[in-house]
Amino acid sequence: MKRIVPFVTIAALAGCAGPRPEPPAAAAVQPPPAWRNALDGEAIVAHGWWRGFGDPVLTRIVETALANNMDIAIAASRVEEARAQFRFAEGQRLPSLVAAAAGSEQRSVNAFGIGTNQTVGQAQLSAAYDLDLFGRLSSVSAAARASLLATEAARDTIRLAIASSAASGYILLRSLDARLVLLRDTLAARAESLHIARRRAEAGYSTRLELQQAEAEYHATEQLIPSVELAISRQEDGLRLLLGESPGAIERGTAFAMLRPLPVPSALPSAMLRRRPDIAQAEQQLVAADRSLDAARAAFMPGIQLTASGGYVASTLLSDPIGIFSLGGSILAPLFQGGRLHAQADAASARRDQAAIAYRRAALTAFREVEDALAAVRRTAEQEHALAAQREALAGALRLATNRYQAGYSPYLDQLDAQRGLLAAELALVQSRADRLTALISLYQSLGGGWDAAPTHGAPG
Repeated sequence: MKRIVPFVTIAALAGCAGPRPEPPAAAAVQPPPAWRNALDGEAIVAHGWWRGFGDPVLTRIVETALANNMDIAIAASRVEEARAQFRFAEGQRLPSLVAAAAGSEQRSVNAFGIGTNQTVGQAQLSAAYDLDLFGRLSSVSAAARASLLATEAARDTIRLAIASSAASGYILLRSLDARLVLLRDTLAARAESLHIARRRAEAGYSTRLELQQAEAEYHATEQLIPSVELAISRQEDGLRLLLGESPGAIERGTAFAMLRPLPVPSALPSAMLRRRPDIAQAEQQLVAADRSLDAARAAFMPGIQLTASGGYVASTLLSDPIGIFSLGGSILAPLFQGGRLHAQADAASARRDQAAIAYRRAALTAFREVEDALAAVRRTAEQEHALAAQREALAGALRLATNRYQAGYSPYLDQLDAQRGLLAAELALVQSRADRLTALISLYQSLGGGWDAAPTHGAPG
């Protein structure tokens, strides 16, 4: 009968924890069967996808940012903190050993009323071990390991964002360079037109109105250049900050028009759940919350600890040292905690549910970002093709308008309108090409390009 009592007590304590709550059904993730804006592509999302642009300077900028960016350094420090917390949780599952030594010089009165002097020394080694029969410590360790994996995935999310920002920033800088070259070439052409208009006005072949129109068009183009130069300076400073460097100039590489568009990668929606580090982070946060719930439920169960100690006591009053030892165990069972254990378990369950819903949100956000990027790649390519055709048509119209004006068959206003239309089309074409290249970068980022899912170092499988 006495042997049955402890098991009855354990069963009663287990019943106090209640049934394990299930995660919310609304947190389930169902990938779409296919992409709505799927493109024909067979490229693999490679680790160093930014090399596909064919610009060694762009490659150096991205790799420098990955090596020196301060946000990445902070994230790496958080990983080391999580790794230390995991090692601490693992250490709690191992036996603890404590060594102690003491010594003193004493004078006392013995039983016969005689004062005695003695030198006493004691050395002792103690060991304690928690049996963890109900898995509380193992659950805490599993939660710490999942937190470590989540922190590593968070670092990789930042790395992916920095690589994409560096590549996009460089492409924007090169597009600003292309705009500046275009404006300066246009300004030179406007200066030539102004020179011709002034000579014609002075010779009496044209009106003063045409000269004023030529001057106005020259200055309209001239005033666009400082704003582009300011944007270039700001973009360079922003890139230098991304590289972890002081503001300054940025090296240029391949001409903007010669940058190779990245090939369109292929990926199924179901593969997205393993391709992105932010989804891996949300998944591991869910695992950590679930293991923390197990640890909170295990707190209802008794804790069993074994202890042992042994050592020697030596004294000048003893002929030989005396060996001492102690062996024992203890059981600590929670009987009444004022509802604290239930509150902790309920809080852990709520955190688990939050993590489950956050995982679903991360997955749906990822699907949305891929769809948006695919649509952007398709539409910007169509826009660039149409703008290229428009630019060719406007260039032909400008040639005709210029010839007709010089021959005296049409007013200068026709040539002026053709110049304005061609400049607007050329600027729009530069912007559209930049948009297409950055849309491809966004597609690679949304597909988890540049990140390889791998088990954490120093954590058991």
